[in-house]
Order: sequence, then C-alpha cells, then structure tokens
Amino acid sequence: MDREIDYGKLMHNAMRGLISEVLAQVRDHGLPGTHHFFITFDTTHPDSRLADWLKDRYPTEMTVVMQHWFDDLDVGPEGFGITLNFGDAPERLFIPFDAIKTFVDPSVEFGLRFESHDEDEDDEDTAGVEPAGIAEDVEEEPEEPRDAEIVSLDSFRK
Repeated sequence: MDREIDYGKLMHNAMRGLISEVLAQVRDHGLPGTHHFFITFDTTHPDSRLADWLKDRYPTEMTVVMQHWFDDLDVGPEGFGITLNFGDAPERLFIPFDAIKTFVDPSVEFGLRFESHDEDEDDEDTAGVEPAGIAEDVEEEPEEPRDAEIVSLDSFRK
C-alpha cells in the first residue's frame, strides 16, 4: 500500500470533475453570456470517437470550440458527446475526460492544462492553466485568448 497522498492524481480527478460539471450545466441551461470553450483533446485516446476524415486531419490532437452552434450535448461519467459544425458539415464527437489536454473559457480568463509527467511518475497527469489554440476548421470566430491566472500543481510537489 502506498504511504503517500497522491495530490497530483487527486487534483487531476477534481479538475476533470469540474469540466464535467460545467458541461452538465451548459447541457441543462445553455452557455450563459459570453462564455465559450476551447477544448483540446487527444485524438489517439482509445475512447475518442470522431469521423475518419477528422482523425486523418488531426492525427494526434484537435481543438474544438463550443460557442455559437453545437447540438446534442450529452455528458456522462467518462466523457461527453457533442455535435459540432465543421464547414457546414455537422459531426458527432465523443471526447473522454481523460483525453482532454486543455479546457479554456477566455471570456472569464479561466483555463486548465493537463500535462503528462513520465519521469518517476507512472503516467500521472497534473493540471495547470494555459490558453489553447483553435483548430483551423472551426466555423465560429474565436476571440483572442487573454492571459489567464496560472494554477500549477508543481508548487504542491516535493
């Protein structure tokens, strides 16, 4: 039995839970005010589901924008499904919470970044903050991300 508290893993789980809760609120009530999200995820994650042509175009990661138009938002315990518009072609995606690399709401300067640390930490992820970029095919006109307050787990590590 491990004799240490794994704060990094606990924070990782809490931040993914926060994303799940935010998306559930958007599912139930819509996006309030000027809120919108840039979500970057790992397209190679075994549970990511996206059209073959999107996987071909974004073989490792993809950033989607939830802003003006999205449909059929479904939030579950492992991830969320959503239909987004890519050049007037609606496509259904499933994004596992474990595949999310960044989650940013530039309207309130909030963001999370999940990093993998391989050295001495068996695939443990940590959360920090950094604005994400935008996939070139997204139809919505994104706002320029502003600097966000940085929250890093590294300050809590030994």
